[in-house]
Amino acid sequence: MARIYATSAEYTAYTGQTPPADIDQLLAGASRMLVAEVFRLCWYEVDEDGYPSNTLVREAFRDAVCAQVAWWGELGDSTGAAAVGWGSVRLGSAQLSRSVTATSGSASPAREVAPAVWDALRSDDLTPDVFRLGAVSS
Repeated sequence: MARIYATSAEYTAYTGQTPPADIDQLLAGASRMLVAEVFRLCWYEVDEDGYPSNTLVREAFRDAVCAQVAWWGELGDSTGAAAVGWGSVRLGSAQLSRSVTATSGSASPAREVAPAVWDALRSDDLTPDVFRLGAVSS
């Protein structure tokens, strides 16, 4: 079973906003994405359930997941599907272009790690004896 690093109540505390109706799905998706893209490449000790055993690391993971979900809320897209296949979009004087052959959302901002995730994982509280960002390679 996949680990989910934040709850709806924790998301509400992090953002100060009412969570969206699909918050549990979003938190699970953000947890999966961050495990695949960031957490698995870091060094930290885990408990018997595979969660970080250090409270500060676990809190940083919680904040990172909440930050990712909040990022998706700002973008209006959590899967990258909204950015698939459009060629040119013009709104007033702003114009965006992308190849119309794009068939996946992998290049979408929704598939990027949110800047606030990096802030959470680079906290001064996360000393090298409890957490090392990018210490493992695949």
